[in-house]
Amino acid sequence: MKITDLRCAVIGRHPIVRIVTDEGIYGLGEVEYTKPYLKPWVLHFREALIGEDPTDVERCMLKIRQRGSFKPYGAAVSAIEHALWDIAGKAANVPVYKLLGGKVRDKVRVYNGSIRQKRTGDRPEDYAADVKWMMERPEKFFMVKQGISFHSNMKDSIDDFHYGVRQNKAGYHGAMDQGQISERGFNHMLDCVAAMKEVLGDKVSLALDCGPGWFLNDAIRFAQATEKYNLMWLEDMLTGDYVPWVNPQAYRELTVSTSTPIHTGEQIYLRHNFKELIETQAVRVVGPDPADIGGIAELKWVAEHAYMHSIMMAPHGTANGLLGLGALINVCATLPANYIAFEYPSASDPWWEDIVIGLPKQIVKESHVDLLEAPGLGLDIDPEGAKKYLAEEDAGFFD
Repeated sequence: MKITDLRCAVIGRHPIVRIVTDEGIYGLGEVEYTKPYLKPWVLHFREALIGEDPTDVERCMLKIRQRGSFKPYGAAVSAIEHALWDIAGKAANVPVYKLLGGKVRDKVRVYNGSIRQKRTGDRPEDYAADVKWMMERPEKFFMVKQGISFHSNMKDSIDDFHYGVRQNKAGYHGAMDQGQISERGFNHMLDCVAAMKEVLGDKVSLALDCGPGWFLNDAIRFAQATEKYNLMWLEDMLTGDYVPWVNPQAYRELTVSTSTPIHTGEQIYLRHNFKELIETQAVRVVGPDPADIGGIAELKWVAEHAYMHSIMMAPHGTANGLLGLGALINVCATLPANYIAFEYPSASDPWWEDIVIGLPKQIVKESHVDLLEAPGLGLDIDPEGAKKYLAEEDAGFFD
């Protein structure tokens, strides 16, 4: 089998990768909806892959892996890797999880990071009402995650929240505010946490997406102040999102200062950049995204390495779309016992549920997703249904 074409079309807001072969088998991969500008970067790899056998996934990846980078530029490589595994599974007529060593669980646990309504504000009562709405949803999520501090509007809506430069309406996803947090801002965050835990109790767990943007002194004080609430984790306090470095020394100092689990990793590209985080016990939870780290094989390697160091695994995935959901389900079915849950990516636009083939009507039940038994990553796009969302230049995408 040989690759005859690598195509990319922005459908809705997602760049969708389609690898075509001389045997009529094709593979699909999806980039987060926050990165529509990556289409040319995906196509940059076309000439390198034409003529290769897509079922030799690692051999193909050796040609392109070094061309990726931290979020967002690892996404192009990652989506191509997903499409290669999709072809490999279809060629072998098995789900991709079989090619990754087989499943260790029949259902995969997920948590809510993507199913949201517009919060009524940034006051404690607004946060409480929001988690109550999440808690009562039919998915029965065992855990919800909320953005606070620099990962929320409170940095702008709360007067004098911090003493740094404020980037109001910065104009792009991932712009980072940073500064010493004021006492008023600090206490406001604690009031919001208390209000959410009053609603959730111990029935539904709470994690906080915090930054990045904190300085170490504030991060230590906040992690210690929230110990009594038994939070699942504090995420991306020091680095995260689009920060192209890791800072494991600072993370380790934060981690050893508190019993509150510290989490990071969504922006990190390749296993190599998790090495020091894991081997120095710098965090308690790692959260790579299969659509950013370089693909599902990279994520599995990190999970196994973290397991050997008693570090938990909770993959990121909120904006990965429904095809990205297929990649998450397949790899997380194979992960070791340090796996907690992955961040469930819902449809970025309602019509995606009409054009993606292979998902049940109710995807999440009791905070779990069933494995996909179709070959490859288990999902497909209905070409006829999707054509209305194609730009004129991509009219031949499904040919």
